[in-house]
Parts: sequence; C-alpha cells; structure tokens
Amino acid sequence: MTLRYSYTLFAPLYDAFVARFTAAARRDSLHRLSESAPAQVLLVGVGSGLDLPLLPTEPRYTGLDLTPAMLARARRKAVALDLPITLDEGDARALPYGDATFDAVVLHLILAVTPHPERVLAEAARVLRRGGRILILDKFLRPGQTAPLRRLISPLLGLLATRTNVVFEDVLARTPGLTLVSDQPALAGGWFRFIELRNGDL
Repeated sequence: MTLRYSYTLFAPLYDAFVARFTAAARRDSLHRLSESAPAQVLLVGVGSGLDLPLLPTEPRYTGLDLTPAMLARARRKAVALDLPITLDEGDARALPYGDATFDAVVLHLILAVTPHPERVLAEAARVLRRGGRILILDKFLRPGQTAPLRRLISPLLGLLATRTNVVFEDVLARTPGLTLVSDQPALAGGWFRFIELRNGDL
C-alpha cells in the first residue's frame, strides 16, 4: 500500500484522530514563526490543513502534499479562513521549488511518515535560504533507545501511515549544512519533539 493510497483512505478520518491530540503542540511550534518573522514559508506535508488556523498572518505561505484528497480538505480550510496560501500537489522528496526560495520550512508529522526522511530533510534544506529555519514536530527515537515495541510495529505501521523507529539524529547526520538550534519534548513523554534547525551556522 502506497502512502498516497493509504492517506486517501484516511483523509475523511484524519482530523478526528489527529487534530485534538496535536493542536497545542502545533500551536507552540508555529509560534516560532512569529518570533523570526519570515516572509516566505513552506509547509511540507500540509495534509488536511490542521496547521492553517494556527498560522501567523504576516508571512506568505505555500503548502505541499502528496495526496489530492488531503489537499482538497486543506483548500476548504483555507477558503473558510480566508487564508491566502498556495497549495501544491507534490513529493516532499523532490520539492518542485527552486533553491533558496523560502525563509522557513515547516515539517510537521512528515519525517516519520516518509520512507526516506533524509531526502525530505535534504530537500527542505535545499529550498531554504541561508539563515532560514526548519521547524519540526514529530516522533523520534533517541540514539541508542531500545523501544522494542516501537521498533517491532514500525514495519507494519510504515506501510499504512507512519513509522515509529526513526532516529532523528541519524537523519540530521546525513544533511550537512544544518545546525541544531533547539530540541525540546512536545508530546507523549518526549517521544514527540519540537526541533528547530538553521541553514548555516548560529
């Protein structure tokens, strides 16, 4: 089962399962956009648009997702919010944007979904301007963390919706040029983390 197909099936139910659990964490993550005042922001894996009501009004936004059914829901939210945002269908592993296009990139619940998180992070870095920030909210194992149940169920869950065995530090190590700004617990006892990266040195 491909991710496009599985998320097409999940689209009508996605908000009911995910919205309430992640709303506060999304809000806290996106608040950082107000602090850095970026002009152009890319939301990779925008999904059904759960981030849209929480976005600061100042930047110009572009959202991208692999699944038309999810994008259709995001478009309805954008219209209801009167939010000017460009919503594109595309693959996070090969973003259809030029180098150094955006001041900030948001990766909410996408790195642990894709089978190639290192490619997604590398693409986010490519389209980010020098000094720009990447805001991440996702679930990751820590280096050396055993977590046998999470590792056991990850192959099956990865076919359906998400993976539970991604070690962020391993992904970051494959993407030179990004600097870790902060790494804080977000949800589920620190399994979900707020991570902020900078393109270039601090």
